[in-house]
Amino acid sequence: MDNLLIKVTEQGMRSMVRRFVTPFVVQGKTDRTGRDMYIIAGLGNPERKYDGTRHNVGFAVVDILAKEYGIDLTEKKFKAIYGKGRIGEEKVILAKPLTYMNLSGESIGQMVEYFKIDPVTDLIIISDDIDQEIGNIRVRPKGSAGGHNGLKNIILHLGTEEFKRIRIGVGHKPAGMDLADHVLSHFSAGQQKEMTESMNEAAEAVKVIIEQGADAAMNLFNGKKSR
Repeated sequence: MDNLLIKVTEQGMRSMVRRFVTPFVVQGKTDRTGRDMYIIAGLGNPERKYDGTRHNVGFAVVDILAKEYGIDLTEKKFKAIYGKGRIGEEKVILAKPLTYMNLSGESIGQMVEYFKIDPVTDLIIISDDIDQEIGNIRVRPKGSAGGHNGLKNIILHLGTEEFKRIRIGVGHKPAGMDLADHVLSHFSAGQQKEMTESMNEAAEAVKVIIEQGADAAMNLFNGKKSR
């Protein structure tokens, strides 16, 4: 019987492991579904009257990405409108939650769970930031909500602060002005020109995160005021 036994060498075992495991590993990440995919979600409010407001810059960046990479945002599920495509070689989902800003986590949580996304590595959130001057971009690999209710709700539903985010400065609240009135206000003509450039840079930051990592994006974009 011993002569009928097949001896498998250590080298052969490594070859077998590589054969079956490698297809599920991309750039050091293992996707439980066998697919490497990012969810890129911009935050905002869904009604048309909010288009162009400070709170909706996340939506605007997703629209820029959708146009640049030919991704149609036509699917409606998970309390969001979204579309699937590629940025470079990577599969992505571009999404805009339809829950209104303060409940964004309801949508993001459902998408992360359904697509089996690891938020630490494969989730990018884009939002406004009233603590930065207009045109500033800040990329972070993780962190607190910083007073932003949309991010706060996402953290609540995911149970972690460890997900990448791109925050775009929309200007500080003027003294005596209600915060809600400020974030729901539109930009002046001069500010809009600067914000358009900034939102295009934020879209580029998404690409850099995907292709080179968050550290590279931080070095390129953090503190860089749009001209």
